[in-house]
Amino acid sequence: MNTAQELFSTLQQLPLSERQHFFELLAGGLGNDASQENYSHAQVFGHLDNALFTAAEAADYLEISIATFRRYVRDNKIVAISTVGSSHLYSLEALRELKKRWH
Repeated sequence: MNTAQELFSTLQQLPLSERQHFFELLAGGLGNDASQENYSHAQVFGHLDNALFTAAEAADYLEISIATFRRYVRDNKIVAISTVGSSHLYSLEALRELKKRWH
């Protein structure tokens, strides 16, 4: 039996597209309770507030190619907040702010 913490840890390791698919499946299985038909952004994605994304996940989130993402990194428009080995990690908060500025 999985614990909630184990499930959460596994979910954080999924690529962004799979996380989105998971929440689509979850939302579809919540039943027909009209009072809970529309969930807030915080209810659905609040647990990701401290999430770290790889370059590929960040590019996916920003809806840009990995080449464009790497160019933005080179030009210091996007800055990694952590490095694990040779992998750079990017905060969701910083990516969200960047996306807001673009739209």
